Amino acid sequence: MSLDELRDLLERHARPGLATAIDGVRVCKADHAVAPVSSMSGTVLAVIAQGSKRLALGDRVYEYGAGQYLVASVDLPVTGHFVDTARPSLGFGMTLEPAVIAELLLRTGPGEVPRSTGTAPPGIAVSDAPDELLDAVVRLLRLLDRPGDRKALVPLVKREILWRLMTGEQGDAVRQLGLADSSLSHIERAVRWIRENYTQPFRVEELARLSGMSVSAFHRNFQAVTAMSPIQFQKQIRLQAARLLLANRPNDITGVGQRVGYDNPSQFSREYRRQFGAPPSVDAARLRGGAGPAAPALP
Repeated sequence: MSLDELRDLLERHARPGLATAIDGVRVCKADHAVAPVSSMSGTVLAVIAQGSKRLALGDRVYEYGAGQYLVASVDLPVTGHFVDTARPSLGFGMTLEPAVIAELLLRTGPGEVPRSTGTAPPGIAVSDAPDELLDAVVRLLRLLDRPGDRKALVPLVKREILWRLMTGEQGDAVRQLGLADSSLSHIERAVRWIRENYTQPFRVEELARLSGMSVSAFHRNFQAVTAMSPIQFQKQIRLQAARLLLANRPNDITGVGQRVGYDNPSQFSREYRRQFGAPPSVDAARLRGGAGPAAPALP
């Protein structure tokens, strides 16, 4: 029953641009097939109410459909698209806030939530959504129709959703998101540094030191979280940044490549084509024609 009502709510409230009147909550409706979209995942919960979606992260591919949820516990470069458009695909997304998760952890006593494993979990994971989680998501979306109740009730329902996640199948990843000293948080420091300094060369030893890990432990945990090596991760960030720049500077392909960190134009063109399916010149013309970089890949 919760899934049926969730479909109705998403169908009714889906708007261009995904955003809703509830901060950090998005709804999505896709009624036709589109090419895979590359974007950053954010730290989010995504629930599919109808249709199915495929998401690629490095060499991993995730597919989730009606009644399933995806948790992204680190902001990662992903490529995703809806794959079942016999009926409109409908999805819900909610930003995961580390501070709220940390607060919930502080409020719980010993044994009330499982202990974290200590190892860094995958940055993205998919599970079947239990009824309790779907019910909480439905109650959150009902508040879109009740503006007078939002200020008081939205924080409470969001906390319930986080609690269901923290105590559910992907709970370890969500709990580690709220722990400043978790393995996931240590890797997130390196991920954030690469995102903020993607044009700069780096030494893996420096990132390992930033993460408080040995080089071997850093490699192992970074691969576990991101499905990529640090160099591969940096390349993904560079190429996504280049595509955004090309939307505004379609005639400066060499300059865009240099601006995102490529000294070799041929390498830039080759890797860009491998990522986006067309060389920069062709893709730039397509962007200039009005397609533009697509919307975020989640929910």
